[in-house]
Amino acid sequence: MGKIVAFISLTLDGVMQAPARPDEDRRGGFEHGGWGIPYADSVSGTVAAESGATSGALLLGRRTYEDFYEVWPKRTDSPFSEILNNTQKYVASRTLKEPLPWRNSTLLEGDAADAVAELKEQLKKDLVVLGSGALLQSLMRRDLVDQYILLIHPLVLGSGRRVFADGVPPAELRLTDTKTTTTGVIVATYEPANRAAGAGNRSNPAAKAAWAVTSGRDNR
Repeated sequence: MGKIVAFISLTLDGVMQAPARPDEDRRGGFEHGGWGIPYADSVSGTVAAESGATSGALLLGRRTYEDFYEVWPKRTDSPFSEILNNTQKYVASRTLKEPLPWRNSTLLEGDAADAVAELKEQLKKDLVVLGSGALLQSLMRRDLVDQYILLIHPLVLGSGRRVFADGVPPAELRLTDTKTTTTGVIVATYEPANRAAGAGNRSNPAAKAAWAVTSGRDNR
């Protein structure tokens, strides 16, 4: 059985909205898009490359999937585009229909948490959740997230969509690893306190791509 790994760039006040591009997500009149770009460095890239347990697959909500598809397949000069193109992508949506446009994409229909719980039992690979705040919160409510990799940026925005928003159930977490980047980002890895400690980190192309798309490291 695989693990569900939430890979999240967020600010000190918990905002996860639009870290990578100014036009990434303007919902609610959000004007701070691209806030993560100045903080990307080689340390955070190395952390992402080492995170996870297998070659990995991505787990995305509809909005994040459509946003990524509009951007990354067109960046033919980026090595991360090829990684994302070749990585298996599972997409939770009630409105999308097969076939999905991006190669190596599989639609999870119906209730998202139910579909992910079933998929988790079937797979040996880890599922890395990028963005997808609403999906991630539904997984939290079902206690399906096995690991949180939080890239905590030294920044307060005061507004924006938050990952740990009202309605997320209480949870005790255990800190399993921490690193600090050259730009002051704290990379904290947590697991639910009621779970057994996981295996050591190994190379994960999906997580490496995760760092690129959520940090803005490869934005041009």
